[in-house]
Amino acid sequence: MTLRRIRGAAAAAALLTGVAACSAPSGSTEATGSADSVVIGVASEPDTLSPLLGYGKDGNSKVFDGLLARDSELKLRPALAKALPKVTADGLTYTYTLREGVKFSDGEPLTSADVVFTYRTILDAKTNNTSRSELDAIKEVRADGDGKVVFTLKYPYAPFAGRTVLPIVPEHIAGKQDPNTGAFNTKPIGTGPYVLASWSKGEKLTFKANPTYWGGAPKVKKVTMAIIEDDDVRATRLRSGDLDGAVLPPNLAATFKDDTAKKTYDAKTYDFRTVTLPTENKVTGDRAVRQALDAAVDRQAMVDKILDGAGRPAYGPLPVDDPWFAEGVEREQDLAEAERILDQAGWKAGDGGIRAKDGQRASFTLLYPSGDKVRQDHALAYASDAKKAGIDVRAESATWEVIEPRMKNTAVLAGFGSNGDPDFGLYTLLHSSLAGDGFNNMARYDNPAVDKALDTGRRSSDPATRKAAYGSLQRELVKDPGYTFLTHINHVYVLADRWDGLTTQVEPHEHGFASGPWWNLEAWQPKK
Repeated sequence: MTLRRIRGAAAAAALLTGVAACSAPSGSTEATGSADSVVIGVASEPDTLSPLLGYGKDGNSKVFDGLLARDSELKLRPALAKALPKVTADGLTYTYTLREGVKFSDGEPLTSADVVFTYRTILDAKTNNTSRSELDAIKEVRADGDGKVVFTLKYPYAPFAGRTVLPIVPEHIAGKQDPNTGAFNTKPIGTGPYVLASWSKGEKLTFKANPTYWGGAPKVKKVTMAIIEDDDVRATRLRSGDLDGAVLPPNLAATFKDDTAKKTYDAKTYDFRTVTLPTENKVTGDRAVRQALDAAVDRQAMVDKILDGAGRPAYGPLPVDDPWFAEGVEREQDLAEAERILDQAGWKAGDGGIRAKDGQRASFTLLYPSGDKVRQDHALAYASDAKKAGIDVRAESATWEVIEPRMKNTAVLAGFGSNGDPDFGLYTLLHSSLAGDGFNNMARYDNPAVDKALDTGRRSSDPATRKAAYGSLQRELVKDPGYTFLTHINHVYVLADRWDGLTTQVEPHEHGFASGPWWNLEAWQPKK
């Protein structure tokens, strides 16, 4: 899901005072305290609700369904397809049989033509979908009657089935509009358990249960996602009763531990915090500086002090307990090594202990999004560690409107991470072909060895070959870091204890709209 922070000076001012853009969803418009209605505070909202532009691409969209979905253990299960796909022995053809009787929320039936339209539109270069490279393996998608869809691949792509959690849209509506500018982007029609009732940009989205949902009408009849960018304001609103639940930083979630009316959910994730180190910056473009920063950072201290233990050190883009993690890349803070690297590269200590080389001070700006306390604390800790090695990092908060145009040559405290398969998150993060493509490869990283590993991992169906490729990639990132990986953070949620059936998944970076305890909202049952 492509996320958008609340935009504009007026909204920013409102956040500072805790009114306007964060206006309370209360009174006659919302109903906290009810078992069939829930108001949830999240930090950001989507740019669009159209899967054609990337919304819900990793599954769990409440408005749409994919051919497949993931259960609480991340195992693939049938959704719009009645069974897992039939795959040919060469791994090049996947055939899906659609579930019978599924209708879109406007009453029109789902057919294979809708599936074909969805994938073909996303693959069309005229569609502004920055995640198109994720479907690179598709050679052709075609309908086999109304009830079957056949995908033909260019090469055996081992995790392809995981790509078919992508939501399906109705051709009879979206096909009549420009996918980039049409009304469908904000007025979607899907097959999912919920229907969008209203959207007040920068304030809230309200969904109502789809009574004709093929999986059964949800017991929670109304869902409001209140857009509250500031972490502290979100916690305050939850405490006052304005919200039934919220995603919170660990330190704020801990303040609810004695509240017997609320329950805390702690989900492990692939979500990591990292510092992008653009190669076009005069300082971060120097590999020695990037290596020194990697050695200087104290990851464990960030987990302990910033995350209150709700996370793990990040030694790369994959968490340490992931089966694809390359053992041996774990590393502790080593200031002596950082200083040795800088000395050898000609960065000599100067005024105030800050190093310089050929008249260039080892100094750069690190931007982090305003209102995000976890990123702020990471940025400040990173700057403190860097200074011990003689590198001056100036941490500054900014809105995303300010950050986005500066990402090319300014470091950013960023967050990424995808679950399901290493290809899902690593390719868009690191492949040189995607450098500067929106939020893809923000550091504009360009390493031929990493590109080769990514291409091998994507195009091979042999598990051992893929394991070796991703192992070599992680080791190469230690030698040539384009990012400083800091922590993998747990997502922490606090929710009124009024429902049964709540669980969490191992989550990607995205959290709030589709992840968290509400990933299976349609299965909740009011407590008796």
